[in-house]
Amino acid sequence: MTLGPLIVQSDHTVLLEVAHPDAEEARHALAVFAELERAPEHIHTYRVTRLGLWNARAAGHTAEEILETLNRYAKFPVPSGVASEIEETMRRYGRLTIERLVPDDRTSELVLRSDEPAVLREVTSAKKIAPLLGNRLDERTYPVEAWARGQLKQELVARGWPAEDLAGFTPGEPYEIELDEDGWQMRDYQHRAVDAFQSGGSGVVVLPCGAGKTIVGAGAMASVGAKTLILVTNAVSARQWRDELLRRTSLTEDEIGEYSGQVKEVKPVTIATYQILTSKRKGAYAHLSLLDVQDWGLIVYDEVHLLPAPVFKLTADLQARRRIGLTATLVREDGREGDVFSLIGPKRYDAAWKDIEAQGFIAPAACFEIRVELPESERLEYAIAEDQDRYRIAASASVKQTLAKRIIERHPGESVLVIGQYIDQLEAMAEALDAPLITGQTPVNEREELFQSFRSGESRILVVSKVANFSVDLPDASVAIQISGSFGSRQEEAQRLGRLLRPKAKGRTASFYTLVTRDTVDQDFAQNRQRFLAEQGYAYTIMNADEFAPGSRTAA
Repeated sequence: MTLGPLIVQSDHTVLLEVAHPDAEEARHALAVFAELERAPEHIHTYRVTRLGLWNARAAGHTAEEILETLNRYAKFPVPSGVASEIEETMRRYGRLTIERLVPDDRTSELVLRSDEPAVLREVTSAKKIAPLLGNRLDERTYPVEAWARGQLKQELVARGWPAEDLAGFTPGEPYEIELDEDGWQMRDYQHRAVDAFQSGGSGVVVLPCGAGKTIVGAGAMASVGAKTLILVTNAVSARQWRDELLRRTSLTEDEIGEYSGQVKEVKPVTIATYQILTSKRKGAYAHLSLLDVQDWGLIVYDEVHLLPAPVFKLTADLQARRRIGLTATLVREDGREGDVFSLIGPKRYDAAWKDIEAQGFIAPAACFEIRVELPESERLEYAIAEDQDRYRIAASASVKQTLAKRIIERHPGESVLVIGQYIDQLEAMAEALDAPLITGQTPVNEREELFQSFRSGESRILVVSKVANFSVDLPDASVAIQISGSFGSRQEEAQRLGRLLRPKAKGRTASFYTLVTRDTVDQDFAQNRQRFLAEQGYAYTIMNADEFAPGSRTAA
């Protein structure tokens, strides 16, 4: 009997032996319910969390399936306490429900129900929950204040009792939207994602970058058939959504409005930026009326992992509207995954990156971590710097400029993105490479022109700041060189790799390089950044900068 690659420990961590022949299968199964915490060379550490188990439960997985996975791959017996905790945690989902007092009557009063009076007594006695409820109707039912549906769900999740929201949704003003599948068809996993959303009416769809999340959004719009508000990260994203909807649906230009810093249009389908929705004037949110100006039947949250904190508060008041969140990763660096779960909805569908790659819908990618030495003069500056300045000094090491040039020389004819965090570093890099630069200060029209120049091949190299982390369609980009980033951000790492994942001609493999300054906080942050992609099955080849010296062997 072959011992498995997992060691399940009583503190709810799971160790994965990377070199084991069954490691890839086990990693794939673990990703359904566990989060990767550390990913060094030989042993990866996962943690089984309550939120991970509840998301798995909402997506249709059972405690029996999860324990069967752990038992199948475990090297030693699963601790009985862990097994019991998994069963109890998953059993908590849905034992409380939010319903209508009169089912199928959307005007009827909201109530919190449970078939277990003891559970109901426990939660309703909590100081933060009691004010959200009215006087008890019977031992199994409490009325919910009309304004408190979202906040109640947040507080119940915080107390470990996630409620299943069965209260339904206002239909919104009907508006016919049809998919125009002329010359293309929705892929099977996109159909499954739309079906999973329809079954719940709200929730999150997780798909890799380049796998067609916008098409899933369009499919959800067609299935709901009502006026739709789409919230996106920036004006460039808004225009890409508009173009994709014009290409994929029956909608015309007259039916799609943009609501951003540049344009203020409200139409049956309106695409608004998070920035405009959260902008304040005289201390008040100036554009909140957009949420009520139409009887929306669906709200689409693009890149839901980037949802600004104020939008959670706004979303708490939108629980009667159908909601779909689209993202490549549920990872949030601010730890507010629980708010996504309670306010947007649980994970309804999740496709592993490597599964979509195996089907040929996203490009294979090779990831490299290239380590450089901090020059002696910069090493002294780093040594005496305050903690808040150390990462900037290490990440902006001057030697990265020379290394980036050598990497580009190894990829003749390929389209290369150079991505970074610090504007002065990017400006120097753009000048050294004689390449155009896009930052947050670049006007939207100029950005679109530069992106189009890159898409057409007129510009082979493009230097970009974090504005290109998300919702930018650059199908021909096959090489990315990351010279600095937002500290240890896992979701940013995933988004940046995602810029390369559109399928390439002749099945070419994309190359993702991260330039890391050895023995500094730059190296420490790089290890954390790579965790999510390691969970998805991407391995980083670690190399030294001198392997790119003139005359050395080709790396990729």
